Amino acid sequence: MLSFADVTLSRGSRTLLSGVHFAAYAGWRLGIVGRNGSGKTSLFGLVTGDIAPDAGSVSLSRSLRLASVAQETPPSPRSTLDYALDGDHELRAIEAELAAAEAAHDAGGIARLHERLYAIDGYAARARAARLLHGLGFEGPDQARAVAEFSGGWRMRLNLARALLCRSDLLLLDEPTNHLDLDAVLWLQSWLKSYTGTLLVISHDRDFLDAVATHTLHLAEGTATLYTGNYSQFERLRAERMAQQGALRVRQQRQVAHLQSFVDRFKAKASKARQAQARVKMIERIQLAAPAHADAEFDFTIPAPERLPEPLLVLDHAAAGYGGRSVLSGLCLSLAPGDRLGILGPNGAGKSTLTRLLAGVLEPQAGSVVRSPWLKVGYFAQHQLEQLDAAASRLEHLRRLAPGLGEKACREYLAAYHFRGERVFEPVGPFSGGEKARLALALIVHGRPNLLLLDEPTNHLDLDLRHALEIALQDYAGALVLVSHDRHLLESSCDSLWRVAGGSAQPFDGDLDDYARWLTQREREDEAEIPAAADGMRLSAKEQRRVAAEQRKRQKGLRDAVEEAEAGIRRLNARLADIEQALADPATYQAQDGSRVAELGREQKALRQQLEAAEEAWLQASMALDAADAGTAVSQDGTQHMAATPRGPSVR
Repeated sequence: MLSFADVTLSRGSRTLLSGVHFAAYAGWRLGIVGRNGSGKTSLFGLVTGDIAPDAGSVSLSRSLRLASVAQETPPSPRSTLDYALDGDHELRAIEAELAAAEAAHDAGGIARLHERLYAIDGYAARARAARLLHGLGFEGPDQARAVAEFSGGWRMRLNLARALLCRSDLLLLDEPTNHLDLDAVLWLQSWLKSYTGTLLVISHDRDFLDAVATHTLHLAEGTATLYTGNYSQFERLRAERMAQQGALRVRQQRQVAHLQSFVDRFKAKASKARQAQARVKMIERIQLAAPAHADAEFDFTIPAPERLPEPLLVLDHAAAGYGGRSVLSGLCLSLAPGDRLGILGPNGAGKSTLTRLLAGVLEPQAGSVVRSPWLKVGYFAQHQLEQLDAAASRLEHLRRLAPGLGEKACREYLAAYHFRGERVFEPVGPFSGGEKARLALALIVHGRPNLLLLDEPTNHLDLDLRHALEIALQDYAGALVLVSHDRHLLESSCDSLWRVAGGSAQPFDGDLDDYARWLTQREREDEAEIPAAADGMRLSAKEQRRVAAEQRKRQKGLRDAVEEAEAGIRRLNARLADIEQALADPATYQAQDGSRVAELGREQKALRQQLEAAEEAWLQASMALDAADAGTAVSQDGTQHMAATPRGPSVR
């Protein structure tokens, strides 16, 4: 399916990949992991052909259908449902050909195209697209909205939907969970596990990789190592391999030391010179194993709060929203030092509104928010990185936050977060998302907060940094409120869960596994209400009229094709009957040269061939029409049923 043979790729003076060699086979779900900057996205570019290797080769199976998520989304006026359906290129091609055939009144073409549409389950395409969009968080009314009305994060979800709807053999997903809430992540996990093609997915979400991946490709120091199993299995196998590698290196070093001691003792002795020289060559031949070490560890420290008053903050029947619109109401919550709350719920339910209320960014519309006079809040907003000054350096950011702090103290503080050397003076604009997120976290905890509000803090963090944040949060003595789609971070950092839904926030009785089961059950209950035309599900009145018109147009084209084929069969049968009657008449044979009989015989043969072709066209059109009727035949209780029996042609 896919193979890399001694691939080397450089960017400037830096070698990203060197001598990479691996193969992925049909049906694999390959998780690609490694630190930020290790070459994961460049590897995708090699697969798609957007990047050419400096050496080696990348091979793909012939006729492979490849799908990936576009990075840009134009502000299209098309509806989200139609935009997502555009990802099914085969469906759109058939629809375009069908429209052309109907315009040309090509009965045979119409029948053939409807057969192709039936073969790819095209009549249910809108239903599939609606269910997929629903799983990614687009509710019924959203599916009729124009793409241009959505923000960048939601447009990325639409690009993901297009990639999932594409009929692909190889699917490439680069950090697909970054713009998703936990509900959508859990849905995507389930969808990908049923994907029949080959999947390559880059992710820093270990629980997501554990649920999805069957194999793991680890990129580090320019190399790529393939492991069988998901991320947890990769971690265990890698630890075992590193232990074996370390033991081998110790043995080799011991052997080299023994040989070197002989050389040192006897190299100046003429009688031993030849033996010493032989041992020097032996030392040169020994291939020392690379030092066994994990990627450089990163330590993240949250300074201890100066005070830990109790309670820190109390919500008493508070309401929050924007302008005159209320998003959440009836909020009752008390936070004390040591509390660790994980906030669950789909995007748009009000999770960020709740954190903004707790942070003091929003004032309550009703009820009250009582804050301790010693409360210090550290708030990481969902779009925190956008608040950094791209032209300012790390040092300038910290000095603005703490004007009284000298340069030496600033550099020492930044060094604790691995910002060292002259780079502290460089503007942050060109830095990676991971570096910016690390800086934002360092700035937020500098004031020693006793309440941390973290709204999706891991979007740009690799696995090492996520692990470091987990450890730091476990040692944190203040209160924590965490919004995250990273299950592992939620499980390791939070003691209790709250669910935001239906305009309120309430404690959730259970763990994240219970929440996943609850989502699955809710999905089943909502299935009948997902807007989808082909399944007869609920749509807006305008959408229902449009879908019904499209369906009527398709069925009319098929009925016209059937009727035209039947008319042709009647004409042919009538002419054949006339010929047979003429051949049965003795007068026909009175011509001395027999030309009349020969002419009638030739015409009879030709008409029988035409009749056979017309009957085949009628059969195809009839089957396609039966399939179309079956797709829309809905009984009174809402269940679908197939048409009873095929039609017969109206022939004599």
